[in-house]
Amino acid sequence: MGYRLAPSLLSADFARLKDEAQAVEAAGADLVHLDVMDNHYVPNLTVGPLVCKAIRPHVRIPIDVHLMVRPVDELAAAFADAGANIISFHPEASDHVDRTLQVIRGKGCKAGLVFNPATPLSWLDHTLSEIDVILLMSVNPGFGGQSFISSALPKLAKARALIDAQRAAGGREVWLEVDGGVKVDNIAGIAAAGADTFVAGSAVYGAPDADGGYRGVMQAFRNALDGVGHAAASGRDTRGPRGSRETRETRETRGVSGTASDPSA
Repeated sequence: MGYRLAPSLLSADFARLKDEAQAVEAAGADLVHLDVMDNHYVPNLTVGPLVCKAIRPHVRIPIDVHLMVRPVDELAAAFADAGANIISFHPEASDHVDRTLQVIRGKGCKAGLVFNPATPLSWLDHTLSEIDVILLMSVNPGFGGQSFISSALPKLAKARALIDAQRAAGGREVWLEVDGGVKVDNIAGIAAAGADTFVAGSAVYGAPDADGGYRGVMQAFRNALDGVGHAAASGRDTRGPRGSRETRETRETRGVSGTASDPSA
């Protein structure tokens, strides 16, 4: 059905970061999500490109980087060089949004724009045809473990309508990702509003199996998504950006490593 789960390492055990990344991959994660905060654009400080570089050899799935930093361009290039596959940033944090998108895509990565709860979607008026991902924040950025802001649901629906209209006109497919307060008991409603990619941090890493893995909670998320049927109901193409079909099965069949040199990974 085109849905992707992206556990956020922000909620992982940082003393065992490699093991934690591998554990969610083994449990069926489609992406590994890195929340990058600079204690300037947002009031917290997390990880830099060295952490991305350290994780890259140990997982096959793509690394999805969310930059909450200002300025953007230099760090975006550094994360691309460190092995990121998808790099999203906040348009308010960039002096020249189109130039930043060119920096990211010029490095062979998929590029995304991130919208805070009060950031209007009007930034998409001149950028939708140039991006691969729209990431809607359903919490205010800066901290993990926050509650889902319900006003994100109609905003998701508006973003979905823009994406579907572009696709119907022959334009590229764009992922619609949501980050913040995503849990097993609300993911179906979020999907029904139009999201196809879901970031979950504490909801995943706070619910380990007895053996330390995360198969139970990841399966619970999949079960909750079963039957939502948004992709089938809308008739849209459920392939990933630029036509790449983003399922674990096809990645493994093709032997895709998820490195930044393959933007369709």
